[in-house]
Amino acid sequence: MTPRQKLAAKIGAGAIALALPLVAHFEGTVYRTYKDPINVLTSCTGHTGPELRMGQTFTKEECEAQLMGDLLKHTEAIDCIKRPLTDNQKAAFLSFAFNVGNSAFCGSTLVRKANAGDMAGACAELSRWTLAGGQELPGLVRRRAAERAVCEEKS
Repeated sequence: MTPRQKLAAKIGAGAIALALPLVAHFEGTVYRTYKDPINVLTSCTGHTGPELRMGQTFTKEECEAQLMGDLLKHTEAIDCIKRPLTDNQKAAFLSFAFNVGNSAFCGSTLVRKANAGDMAGACAELSRWTLAGGQELPGLVRRRAAERAVCEEKS
């Protein structure tokens, strides 16, 4: 089974079709290691990890494999929500979890609201997560607005 097929099996092909371009757009793809806006060593399409070293370069295929692996890892965060989700909600929440991490996602007010059945409130919570390193970042403001729009869209 390919990584994309594993993703589709976990959260559905429709959710992946929505999440993949959302994550790719806001993360961008750089075929080398670099420091993100808060100085975290990153590669490819927003990948972070202890194996990275400054000066590494990557092929398109390596970057795609990193992205698929990272998305699969972050689908676990969606399991923290015990209510049924639309493909749009899954895509928005996967993009969000990819950016903030599974632990922050699962411990968030967003998840508490979703589990209480307040999906409108859960989607609205996305707009609150625009800080990195203690500062509001314009890129995060744009990303959260896009995630919220996807989350609130009827699918």
